[in-house]
Amino acid sequence: MQKRFLAGALPALALGVLWGFNWPAVKTILVEIPPWTARTAGLACGAATLFAIAALRGDSLRIPRAHWPRLFAAAFCTIAAFNILVAYAQLGAPTSRVTIVTFMMPIWATILAALIIGERIDRPRAFGLALGVAGLAALSAPLWRLGALPLGVVLALFGGMAWALGTVVAKRWPVAASSLAVAAWQLAIGAAVVAVGMAFVEGLPRAWPTRPQTWLAFAYHVALAQALAYWLWFAVVARRPASVAAIGTLIIPVVGFLSSMALLGETPTLADAMGLTLITAAAATVLAPARDASS
Repeated sequence: MQKRFLAGALPALALGVLWGFNWPAVKTILVEIPPWTARTAGLACGAATLFAIAALRGDSLRIPRAHWPRLFAAAFCTIAAFNILVAYAQLGAPTSRVTIVTFMMPIWATILAALIIGERIDRPRAFGLALGVAGLAALSAPLWRLGALPLGVVLALFGGMAWALGTVVAKRWPVAASSLAVAAWQLAIGAAVVAVGMAFVEGLPRAWPTRPQTWLAFAYHVALAQALAYWLWFAVVARRPASVAAIGTLIIPVVGFLSSMALLGETPTLADAMGLTLITAAAATVLAPARDASS
């Protein structure tokens, strides 16, 4: 029982830390590198890292021919659309707020999983979802009081929807390959799609970063937030219900919000504190081990 809980909880908690700190890292990168170029470079380097790991381990990267369309569909939503939308969102709104709105994602994933896959929303999941909705609503309250949502917030909302749709697609139409192969190819597909956009929007890269913090943030982004985190993510999605995996990631905005305040100097409010408390409770509820029916 305890071992099963740890096996399910630890990857989700690791994702919370890895992707949480990625938010201020990406904001740091975007100071010097345009969004399409930054995402193309990050995704391509992340994919290359996973391909290299697979080669060193002797793992197969083969994807069945019939499964390429579903792999592309999931990669387009989860990798390409999500990454470019949230990059532009961070240029149009504070990173802490973008993190919050993006993680409406678990709500969309839970709803889509019920509609597309037929996953049942049981009581613990419904309670965790309700806590998550309340937390996100509390954190978003200052934005609604302004009377209009900034473009960055709208883009973050669509980014969360894209990630949720890709997660449900991956669960509904799984690819018969290892999580390492799926992660590597999805990052590669995402990099290719974003590279096409880069060619049209920004052209070829013309300058390299000059600040040490940009290089440090980029190294973290590639090695940990792209390669390692996506590998963990696809392993979690393959082994757990889509909505549970998605709601479990509610820890990410907590880490992202706090790290944005610490590293980017953003100031919290009372509504922020309330939202963070509710979101932490939501993550704890979903990650708690299920009661053994035989006991």
